[in-house]
Amino acid sequence: MAYEVRTFSAMKELGERAFSELTTTHAAPFVNFAWLDTLESTGCVARERGWAPLHLGLYRDDTLVGFAPAYVKGNSEGEFVFDHGIARFAQASLGLRYYPKLICAVPFTPATGERLLLRAEEPRAQAVSAFASALPALCDKAGFSSAHVLFPREELTDALVRHGLARRVGVQFQWHNVGYATFDDFLGKLTSKRRHQVRRERREVAKSGVEVQVLTGSDLTPELADFVYEFYVATVDKFAWGRRYLNRAFFEEILVRLRDRIHVVVARDKASGRRIAGAFNLLGDEALFGRYWGALEDRPFLHFEVCFYRGIEDAIERRLARFEPGAGGEHKLARGFEPTKTLSAHHFVHRELDRAARDFLQREEEALNEEILAARSGGPFRRETTETESA
Repeated sequence: MAYEVRTFSAMKELGERAFSELTTTHAAPFVNFAWLDTLESTGCVARERGWAPLHLGLYRDDTLVGFAPAYVKGNSEGEFVFDHGIARFAQASLGLRYYPKLICAVPFTPATGERLLLRAEEPRAQAVSAFASALPALCDKAGFSSAHVLFPREELTDALVRHGLARRVGVQFQWHNVGYATFDDFLGKLTSKRRHQVRRERREVAKSGVEVQVLTGSDLTPELADFVYEFYVATVDKFAWGRRYLNRAFFEEILVRLRDRIHVVVARDKASGRRIAGAFNLLGDEALFGRYWGALEDRPFLHFEVCFYRGIEDAIERRLARFEPGAGGEHKLARGFEPTKTLSAHHFVHRELDRAARDFLQREEEALNEEILAARSGGPFRRETTETESA
């Protein structure tokens, strides 16, 4: 079965109609034509910003049967799988040029999902093999130092590793729904200390005169884009490492194009009705994905209510399996989020760089496994066999 890989410098070159023929059993809102195209049409993703689209179309008999979002990177920003150390080693120790490199990922989005969309009837093993073979070939042809598939599902990661790519393991703190019917059901699984902490924090937010609501679908009015952009900027400008990857035009357009997938948490001051904080999330078929948060004024525990507790509450109501609030933040552990492995797969052209990178990744994974075990053993959930606690 012969496949051909074609590249596209924009989603519009691929076309929404052709894209719509591809399916996934675990639809994520980021690997979506509207999301990826809006990043490009509003200028958030462009060559001059370090993200040059080079999407991969997998063809058989001149028919599009697969797609992978891909970009040529001139830096390592906005990826959330940090390879700055590998880049420094390549350049300083081996005298190699590390950039440009190729990544298959969703820009600025550390969320696990499909990285190779296929037609439903397409033989997956053969298609994945063709995709895996295409990555080294593209590196050789275009002069890329490496190719990286970021935040793929475990099935694709395992297949890519079998085809010779190196596996990397990361960790995020995610909330998992084990059949909770209510938020109180969730609280009942926490230790008494953590349960009382959560309740106290939520009470303090309410006492401070804040009311919180979730907006999605037809509730997303055009003027809401101004508020979302305002709180987004308030956060990224606060930190030295913050970057304004997205612009106002992106939020204005995506609130229209993907409105049934957008999930905005809004906190208001009850007395004045003024919006003071918010979170910008996305709804998947099986998970809620937290992306951005911001506050226009500080109030105790407001961040936890807007970013965590209201998301958990809504995920329970929607019977979602997970809530992925994003990268980083060990403070999430105390609030019911569990350390969860994330994956990536990597091809390095230069043999010595590949050997050194694999050695580093193996040691990194061993250390990470120990950290995860320690975090879980001291986590927020009570041990059913040894603890009996009252509500």
